[in-house]
Amino acid sequence: MAKIALSAEQARIFEAIEKTRDHIFVTGRAGTGKSTLLNHLSWNTEKQLVIAAPTGVAALNVGGQTIHSLFRLPIGVIADHDIEQNGEVRKLLNTIDTLVIDEVSMVNADLMDAMDRSLRQARQRKTEPFGGVQLVLFGDPYQLAPVPGDGDERAYFTDRYRSIWFFDAKVWEEAELSIFELTEIHRQHDDRFKYMLNAVRHGQVTKEIADVLNSTGARTAPDDGTITLATRNDAVNRINAAALERLPGRTLTARAEVSGDFGGRAYPADEALELKIGAQVMFLRNDADQRWVNGSIGTVTRIDSTVFVEVDGEVHEVDPVVWEKYRYSYSAATKKLTKDVVGEFTQFPLRLAWAVTIHKSQGKTYDSAIVDLGARVFSPGQTYVALSRLTSLEGLYLSRPLRPSDIIVDDNVRRFMQHQQPPRPAL
Repeated sequence: MAKIALSAEQARIFEAIEKTRDHIFVTGRAGTGKSTLLNHLSWNTEKQLVIAAPTGVAALNVGGQTIHSLFRLPIGVIADHDIEQNGEVRKLLNTIDTLVIDEVSMVNADLMDAMDRSLRQARQRKTEPFGGVQLVLFGDPYQLAPVPGDGDERAYFTDRYRSIWFFDAKVWEEAELSIFELTEIHRQHDDRFKYMLNAVRHGQVTKEIADVLNSTGARTAPDDGTITLATRNDAVNRINAAALERLPGRTLTARAEVSGDFGGRAYPADEALELKIGAQVMFLRNDADQRWVNGSIGTVTRIDSTVFVEVDGEVHEVDPVVWEKYRYSYSAATKKLTKDVVGEFTQFPLRLAWAVTIHKSQGKTYDSAIVDLGARVFSPGQTYVALSRLTSLEGLYLSRPLRPSDIIVDDNVRRFMQHQQPPRPAL
């Protein structure tokens, strides 16, 4: 793996993680390089490091394991139930120096406390938060929120916690969390657009900002295949199916090969990928030879045993790739952690891309996009995620004007983030 050149602020955070035992939360606006830093950490740390994430796809993206499978926790509220641990889990949890949680904003307070209790129990250090393990959390609460459960779960959180968010877990009454915010934006270079995105992120959109976004976005959207970012899956499927149908020729289907303990339905790509020549596709993985990146858009020019895709005027032959599902285990021989491949998913790293959900666009970058907020925005941060995918204001097209109700910031996030650090001056 090639070493990544870190910016000064990324290097400073890497040092803080590597040289201290502090619990650290790495956050920052969209496009500030959280993933780059996490990748660097996983390859260059001297510590016994385990990476986990709240969902299967997030875990695959960072070469880690889901929190539930790592700790062998039941799904749903864990509350004060006894946590069952076999010898294998106890040995594994005893070997960890540093536990990294990616997309931590999707982790609820109950799950954070369950990790704390599991580690204390396994390591027999009942009085130490996380049993003495260093926690390093990555994520942006302004972008992704935890998914609330059913009525009973909601009532449980209301009774027991200040909010459902990870930062309101009981463990933080005993442990201190240091926040490091990445501020250097690598995705956008126009200060005016950065300023507007920051206003959307913090729910501080003035009439002037809204007018600029709406007048820019109101231009007629081009029909050159500019990607649509939509709030709902059904809208995305409808747009992609209709566009594929309009193309001449036969639809060919590539079926994924799934082996081992891949489990679940949260596959990183379509199990049955339908393509035609002329189809607009998005890459789902960075290319080892740097011919494309995760999020690059191209057009299918030929389909054989491989798929040929034109990206920015160059045609590339695309082979299927393997996504590996990992599980950490303890090796008695080396007294160290090992990371084993327990399942594989093989498919072309492509998805139809006339449209994609805002949720799946997380982490991607586009020069232009049509933002379709549908009848309403239904989760905090959704509008911010959509707008912050764009590299510039000129690339923004809106299917309808932004309304004040589209800018939702969770009050708990505002309280936590403002309480932790002095406010930053506007750009």
